[in-house]
Amino acid sequence: MNRRTLPVTAALAATAALLLTGCGSGDDDKSKDNDKIAGADQDPAKPKKSTSPSAAPAEDKPDGVDVSLSKDMNLVFDWNKPKDKNEAAAMSDAANFMRAIYRGVDKRTSKDAAVTAYSTGDGLHYAKVQINEWIKGGWTATGTLRHYQATTRSAPNGSSVEVAFCADSGKFYGKEIKSGKLLKTKRSIKDFDHFKLIMVKFPTGNGLWQASKVFVETEAEKCQ
Repeated sequence: MNRRTLPVTAALAATAALLLTGCGSGDDDKSKDNDKIAGADQDPAKPKKSTSPSAAPAEDKPDGVDVSLSKDMNLVFDWNKPKDKNEAAAMSDAANFMRAIYRGVDKRTSKDAAVTAYSTGDGLHYAKVQINEWIKGGWTATGTLRHYQATTRSAPNGSSVEVAFCADSGKFYGKEIKSGKLLKTKRSIKDFDHFKLIMVKFPTGNGLWQASKVFVETEAEKCQ
């Protein structure tokens, strides 16, 4: 592990492993219950608007919300969008949710407009805990965090989409803000996490999707 990235995911791993079984997978026998997406019935919360205008370029402001990061934070999303319109939109906003977390780390606040725009419910709680752990530790991040092997699965009612993907943080480092020291360790299985985000459609019909639940499998061998 070469960084302090999403520092409380390890603590959530045991719970996440149990919750993941409720989501089902393409390799399991498909029963009616297993095909249900966990958290699919959760209502999204209304995103808050930023209190001040941003100077970010248009490509950094999807949905009018600034998700730009500092130049030394590079989040790569190495995946192809699905053909289904809703799944493609949910996948894009799953990426924006991840950007929002690291924007909060960069800006040293869990109240950034991007966080409240792209998450709700348990997803919002997760994002705030992650950001606050970084702030408490006195860390920021630098380097490249790669996301890949993404899959999507829609709920029957069309109001939620499960977006699953791997994350490789082998080239993404934590950095002590005061000293500037990089937090590095040897490359290992700890650099690989597998995420499942339950994205719910914002009810206004403007194409915005929010992360309502976050399931994390740490030390994910399938991501190597």
